[in-house]
Amino acid sequence: MAAGATAALTGLYTWRWEPHWLEFTHPILPIRGLSSELEGRTLAQITDTHIGTEVDDSYVIDSFQRTQKQSPDFVACTGDWISYRDERQFEQLRRVLSHIPRGRLGTVGILGNHDYGRAWRMLDVADEVSRIAGDAGVTILRNHSVTLTGLRFIGLDDFWSPRFDPAPVLAEQGSIPTSSPNQADANAPMRGAFPVIALCHNPDVADLPVWSNYQGWILAGHTHGGQCKPPFLPPPELPVKNRRYTSGAFTLSGNRRMYISRGVGHLLRVRFNARPEIPIFRLQRET
Repeated sequence: MAAGATAALTGLYTWRWEPHWLEFTHPILPIRGLSSELEGRTLAQITDTHIGTEVDDSYVIDSFQRTQKQSPDFVACTGDWISYRDERQFEQLRRVLSHIPRGRLGTVGILGNHDYGRAWRMLDVADEVSRIAGDAGVTILRNHSVTLTGLRFIGLDDFWSPRFDPAPVLAEQGSIPTSSPNQADANAPMRGAFPVIALCHNPDVADLPVWSNYQGWILAGHTHGGQCKPPFLPPPELPVKNRRYTSGAFTLSGNRRMYISRGVGHLLRVRFNARPEIPIFRLQRET
């Protein structure tokens, strides 16, 4: 009876409690070349909301509102906005994104594999998700970069999508930062270290030989932290080839580092030992 009760309570916890038990974490993000004006500023990362049939809209909206109350200076959204089933997700996305938090200095985002619909190949779905997010005030980066108040964001399109093409935008690293593909930031330095953050939904991209001279942070999602993780053991299921990419901070080769957020939503409503997460990074000058 005790074993049965324990199993029932664990099942209830993983289904009813932990999937909505959002955790705000507060990592430090040391950035090379960061200006004194950006020292101590904050950046909220929102990823894997999976707006659709499995995730409660009210939970996502509440997560957005709680984030906005913390007044982040930047907001970066790293993909999987929806879990696409049919066109009804578009209206659902519009309704939920009317509450999305906006950074005081800028809000940027990229797409994930689920934003490309079935088999990650529905280009029209990805384009519509981009339009809806753009209408909500998010600057969507699809293998492009943008400079906001002296901080450059590089956004890669999804690794599994037909539009993954990181080489051109990563090759720009070290050139004049641009606020659009054709517009230069007149206040940006011509040479030397420039503060930059890369956004990439799937952390497996970090192991590809595409990064050229990029040295800095990569913000990723995709894994949900394994979603169900036995205590003291690695998660049995991860949607990545590199099994060490679960969640949290990782040191990579080439003087690069990556942070993988556990994300807000889920594909199936079950989480265990992998609470949903929104990191609120504090920017710090790297010495």
